[in-house]
Amino acid sequence: MQDGLQIAGFAPDASASVRRERGNVIRLAVAQALAGANSTVVYATGAVVGDMLAPTTALATLPVSVFVVGMALCTLPAGAVAERYGRRTTFLLGAGSGVLAGLIALLAIVCSSFWLFCAGTFFGGVYAAVVLSFRFAAADCVAAARRPRALSAVMAGGVFAGVIGPQLVTHTMNLWAPYLFAATFVGQAAVAALSAVILAGVELPPLTAAHSSAGRPLVIIARQPRFILAVICGVVSYLLMNFLMTAAPLAMKLCGLPQESANLGLQWHVIAMYAPSFWTGRLITRFGASVIVAVGLALIAASSSVGLLGIDVAHFWATLSLLGIGWNFGFIGASAMVLECHRPEEKARVQSLNDFVVFGTMTFGSFLSGGLLSSFGWSTVLMLSFAPLLAALLALIGFSFWPAAPRS
Repeated sequence: MQDGLQIAGFAPDASASVRRERGNVIRLAVAQALAGANSTVVYATGAVVGDMLAPTTALATLPVSVFVVGMALCTLPAGAVAERYGRRTTFLLGAGSGVLAGLIALLAIVCSSFWLFCAGTFFGGVYAAVVLSFRFAAADCVAAARRPRALSAVMAGGVFAGVIGPQLVTHTMNLWAPYLFAATFVGQAAVAALSAVILAGVELPPLTAAHSSAGRPLVIIARQPRFILAVICGVVSYLLMNFLMTAAPLAMKLCGLPQESANLGLQWHVIAMYAPSFWTGRLITRFGASVIVAVGLALIAASSSVGLLGIDVAHFWATLSLLGIGWNFGFIGASAMVLECHRPEEKARVQSLNDFVVFGTMTFGSFLSGGLLSSFGWSTVLMLSFAPLLAALLALIGFSFWPAAPRS
């Protein structure tokens, strides 16, 4: 009878815990979908608006580069805020930055201010930096065996971002004549505000500075070959995705293709980025992160190869779709590697360090893409992508069998 009472008393607690886990993952997935529209709007319009406002064509992609700078600069501060005040506080601050990004960009377009538009995309990057921690937050709130699936489930929310973002651009870009894309950024700010409402209900385990200080020094963790491999693969996957996606809309415009075609191309690209996430976690569990990363890098190589075959709409769409799938396998696989490299008390610092390195390096790709496109053309941009791919594959071969560090 006593055992029966214990079981009866335990079951509701266990059931409530599972419901809380699922609720958190669902909220984070929905927020990922809404927040992904922020990034998609910037990538779809940043280079085009930059070309309209910039003093020279070489600076056309600078707003997108500034967006990436905002991501890179805010990954470590976002981790510190989460450690001190909790992840939910960080999420709400990020969503507020997303609202601010839309309002500043709106003002910049109305006032024809290129540098003010860059300031708006910077705050968009701040928002995107916080969104990146959604995947790790989901992994933190479930059992270790379910972490790859929770991580990929949140990333799967980006499938809807692939529809929301491009359709938002298509249906609003001409609403406020003569200010092209002005209404788009009003919509982007509204979507960010809705994301904040959803994130307010997230309940996650607290991250405390005292807990994190019990871990190993960060420099020791960063020296692990497995961590180095994870960072390299994450850097190359995201660097090339950003490098090619930043240049693609402007390249399509320079090839005489309509903006609607560029919007649809980005829509399928973003869907391709996140749709495989429904299965990526299971594939990682079955085949291992290294194998999935290798497949991702091969798909990115196929993307560049297809792009070199022609400049029709179909070539651009196929390039962007393959690029999205390759990024999904490469980046989620690399993120799963990061989870193997830290102990529970070290997670906030290690995850923030990983994202800082990934997006700090990615900044250079954003800065280069616009100048290379305007000076040498789309084919040169595509051909340059093979060098980092080769470096990542060599690293994968060299370090893939190195054992992961033990975790408590």
